[in-house]
Amino acid sequence: MKIAIGCDHGGIDLKEAVCRVIEELGHQIDDQGCHNSDSVDYPDFAKSVCAKVQAGQCERGILLCGTGIGMSMVANKFTGIRAALCQEIFSARMSREHNDANVLCMGARIVGAGLAQEVVRAWLTTDFAGGRHQRRIDMF
Repeated sequence: MKIAIGCDHGGIDLKEAVCRVIEELGHQIDDQGCHNSDSVDYPDFAKSVCAKVQAGQCERGILLCGTGIGMSMVANKFTGIRAALCQEIFSARMSREHNDANVLCMGARIVGAGLAQEVVRAWLTTDFAGGRHQRRIDMF
């Protein structure tokens, strides 16, 4: 699977830890930036990742900022994007199983590297259940 990843300056350190798990699971990374700790505008990176997912160039996306809130707000403005702000493993699993989330958002000031890696692992390995859940997704 090809995963687009993007972050702002608040998520730059967490991005490195998340990328290790993505690669460990055998997926490709399409890094949309940012690439250093200089202050940047998070909407630019959310737009870039979501555009990759919308176009089918990447199957899923991951967005990281200080809290994950801003990234999730921007991502959910895009047609066809179902972004989930997940700060623990259960929500990550359910966002995939019940909601077929195609973008994961996390906050680097909220979760540490170890937990973020487990959240990503759960999110990437959980399949969508379909059935009644698909009917509900089709409603929006």
